[in-house]
Amino acid sequence: MHTHFMDKLRNYDVSFSGLKNGKHVFKFEIDKSFFQLFDTEQEFTNPKIVADVFLEKHTTFLEFEIKVQGTVELICDLTNDEFDYPIENEIGILVHFGEEYDDSNEDVITIPASDHAFNVAQLIYENVQLSIPMKKISPNVSDEDLEILNRFSPKDIEEPEEEKQESDPRWDALRRLKDNN
Repeated sequence: MHTHFMDKLRNYDVSFSGLKNGKHVFKFEIDKSFFQLFDTEQEFTNPKIVADVFLEKHTTFLEFEIKVQGTVELICDLTNDEFDYPIENEIGILVHFGEEYDDSNEDVITIPASDHAFNVAQLIYENVQLSIPMKKISPNVSDEDLEILNRFSPKDIEEPEEEKQESDPRWDALRRLKDNN
């Protein structure tokens, strides 16, 4: 990766090597430039978010709790109006030391024993992502509008078509397999 990017990402390093065992707090201001570090489809407009990172340092592992709080501007799916959406979420993660970096376990991240810092950017990013609803509906949208939307939502339109088709070819293939055995 180009170094400029890495430098920017390094702003979200939590350096633990010089810390005493016990609790420590780090604060990060999350703005547009933060999201530009990530290859994201989603437009984060005007994010005003604070990430509080609580670290409890133990001799052999680290305990992180990451809280995000603030607002992002979303575009309403119905009206295309912009509206401020409150972001609030927290995740906890354990960091263990090992041979090499491994985040295949969702609650425990292993980092090389030689590392002096843990980068929380990805976790902050996921935390914010988790706070954002799939359906972005402005608070100004009335219940009647939502009723109408639900009445014409794609899933209702698809169902009658499926009924027309007597059976699913995939099931037929399965049935044939069963009968032949």
